[in-house]
Amino acid sequence: MKLKAANGCGADCKRSCKLKPIVTAKFFPLSERAVVHRRRRKMHLRGVGGEVELNVWHGQDPGDEHWGCPIREQWGLSAHQQLSLALEDKLAFTVTATGSYAEAAAVAGKWGCPVEDSTLHALAQRLGERAEAQIQARLKQVAVEAEPQRARTELAVLQLDGWQVRQRGPGWGKKQTQEKRVEWHDLKTGVFYRHEQAARTQGGRGLLAEKVVVSWQGEPLEIGRRLHWEAMRGGLGRAKDVLVLGDGAPWIWNVAADRWKGATEVLDFYHASQHLWEMGQVLTGSEASAAAWAQPRRHRLRHGREASVLKELAAIKPGRGERGKILRREQDYFASHRERMHYQKIADRGWPIGSGAVESACRQRQCRFKRAGQFWTPSGLRNLCALEEARRNYHWEQLWSPV
Repeated sequence: MKLKAANGCGADCKRSCKLKPIVTAKFFPLSERAVVHRRRRKMHLRGVGGEVELNVWHGQDPGDEHWGCPIREQWGLSAHQQLSLALEDKLAFTVTATGSYAEAAAVAGKWGCPVEDSTLHALAQRLGERAEAQIQARLKQVAVEAEPQRARTELAVLQLDGWQVRQRGPGWGKKQTQEKRVEWHDLKTGVFYRHEQAARTQGGRGLLAEKVVVSWQGEPLEIGRRLHWEAMRGGLGRAKDVLVLGDGAPWIWNVAADRWKGATEVLDFYHASQHLWEMGQVLTGSEASAAAWAQPRRHRLRHGREASVLKELAAIKPGRGERGKILRREQDYFASHRERMHYQKIADRGWPIGSGAVESACRQRQCRFKRAGQFWTPSGLRNLCALEEARRNYHWEQLWSPV
């Protein structure tokens, strides 16, 4: 299919034609001045409907004296971009909705756009850089609630967790080296939702009608900053109550103190139960005996008798050796979280006592970022995370606008 450059957009443009009509392919969009020292060149552009060939003007903008192609700038295309914005939209969305670049390429081929997975990787990294730049720009602004007309939520829920992702170490690709070729690094994940968005299926499985998910690798307070911004956009600022859920990791409660001072903090009940089980195994020496020891204490912990359970645990004499070391560690764990274990009071209010939402989000991320044979670079991981968050957190259309 061959087309001549016209006054309108003939390459399934995603953005420019919606913003304002194109006056002429001879005019640069910013200066609105005609190209000088111009010459016609052929431009090939691949769109959703196939490839087109256009004869377009190239030359100098008399406004700022830069050299370029007016029609490319009007359509929002970079100097050597060969995919239309509409096609990039579809391909990038496919990348974020599948488990690998190879799977994305297979799906794209099925809906009529054969493409190499290396092309999708380059596209995702370029758009991911843009998505991350837009995140940074948003964080410098005050978050505005997306739906202020909505009734204020009774409870805003924030959950945090972390998991390990495999990355290329300093010795990656070297034949002989003392440096690590592979390293594991923590990827922190946070979830925000309004409590009225929680529901259950007929089978009893929990689900969320809407939620925000963010991830970050690095300083813990940064994920608090990012999650807080998205939460404010989702209605945190008008919430009557705020609940923070997490496991025993100290960084979670440091983030909560930094960002949501005064919120109700709850230690995930499943994690508390695990630690009871570990104490039972050390004290009794067998799994069967550990279950008999832990189960009644777990029941009391859950049903409003946490004070007696914690007192009993604190009274245990740890002794010496490895056994004593484990018991002292567990005693410290329960003592440090004693004010986060009022499970019956929390449940009586209809609030969650488990961090299942963030556990589920972590699992979904692991299905994408912790597959066999994947070894990430920091930039590759960050860019794809940012691109996924643009889709999940309703910033997708902004990708096609300037930062």
